Amino acid sequence: MAMSDERRFPVRIALVGHTNTGKTSLMRTLTRDGRFGEVSSRPSTTRHVEGARLIADNEALIELYDTPGMEDPVALLERIDTLVEAERQLGEILDGPAGIARFLTLPEAEGRFEQEAKVLRQLLASDAGLYVVDARDPVLAKHRDELALLGRCARPLLPVLNFVRDPEADEASWREALARLGLHAVIRFDTVAPERDAERLLYGKLATLLDACRSAFERLIASRERETIARRGAGEHLIAEMLIEVAACRVRVEGDVVEIAAAVDGMNQRVRVREQACVDALLGLYRFDRDDVETGDLPLIEGRWEDDLFNPETLRSMRVKLGGGAAAGAAAGLGLDLMVGGLSLGVATAIGALAGGGWQTLRHYGDRLRGKLAGHHELTVDDAILRLLALRALELLRALEARGHAAMTPFVQAPATSASWREGALPRSIESARAHPEWSGLFGAMVREPEREQAVSALADELGRFGSAGR
Repeated sequence: MAMSDERRFPVRIALVGHTNTGKTSLMRTLTRDGRFGEVSSRPSTTRHVEGARLIADNEALIELYDTPGMEDPVALLERIDTLVEAERQLGEILDGPAGIARFLTLPEAEGRFEQEAKVLRQLLASDAGLYVVDARDPVLAKHRDELALLGRCARPLLPVLNFVRDPEADEASWREALARLGLHAVIRFDTVAPERDAERLLYGKLATLLDACRSAFERLIASRERETIARRGAGEHLIAEMLIEVAACRVRVEGDVVEIAAAVDGMNQRVRVREQACVDALLGLYRFDRDDVETGDLPLIEGRWEDDLFNPETLRSMRVKLGGGAAAGAAAGLGLDLMVGGLSLGVATAIGALAGGGWQTLRHYGDRLRGKLAGHHELTVDDAILRLLALRALELLRALEARGHAAMTPFVQAPATSASWREGALPRSIESARAHPEWSGLFGAMVREPEREQAVSALADELGRFGSAGR
């Protein structure tokens, strides 16, 4: 079929195959829409043809059509062969598409073979088909008859091997069987955890099969790559904002141990809320929400971390050492740092302060140290908690990038592997934030001055370098 770029936008692609092979899952992953259709282990979940458009540069370039699974291709192929032979006896020769078209006019296309008819009708109306295979299934006669039926539509078919990362997948057998049928162009695309370049390779092979539409696929590939880079950068910026805001937070406490403990609990809760806000923003950025998370491929349960941020066991599980930070306003020989519920509590003693340098030192540290000598204390978030916040957020970002929108398996959180974030020197931007409590909005309005935004940008770049090394 001759095609020209002038009329081929959008390019129409039908997702076809046997029932319950992951066609809707592939639609979800390609459209970044975890709400598309219904995904279930039950056979014949999709009963109607549903479509979606892929847009780049404000133009719809590709139309994808999810079709029902073919349930009885063996019987249907026999029926169409009988129909074609009967027509031949009457002197009419029906080629592949003509035979399919004639079958679609019969009452059986609305009855016994209704689901198969929907598939064939959509493939005839499309430019190409993606034949979705569950690579865990054995190659059977029904699959060969299915491909024979689809082949009679005279549309290019690209087999997509799904669930290839499953231990039960038999990719080699499927490739051999497809090659025997003349289908040598095959793509592996695990809809649950697609490989980094899987989508680009998929559209690249479609461009080869539909050369006249190559520009549409190339534009879509370029657009998706730009979106990926921009989305990752936006995620790193969200994490940097959280870390700067938490690092800058400082609470002045006056009173006895009971009031100090209450202040610690209050500050812990504000930090938890701020981390959750970052989690929600990252989920939204990658087009997931909390409803996706309970059974999704993410290190969360119902949108929240299973392990509490301030539980020492959580720190140990991520190999972050306790007590790595310094209390705000404390100096060598002037204060005692205590770890209280994940916060640094600087408790100055007048004797230590005076012996350590007298009033000259007091003038150097200003109001913060003067307050401590007067019985005031300042709470800041310990370095260990900042490290844990960074590691958890980066792990979530990595999981979101690797997760297909069809994922339905639990996520096992990997241990922190970055020595720099576990125990190395924290980025300079975090140290700068320590001296600017006005940069934090945990207890009120924050000041978004240029210096703060520069610190956030610098930290986002630092996070990006860490992420690039881990990807």
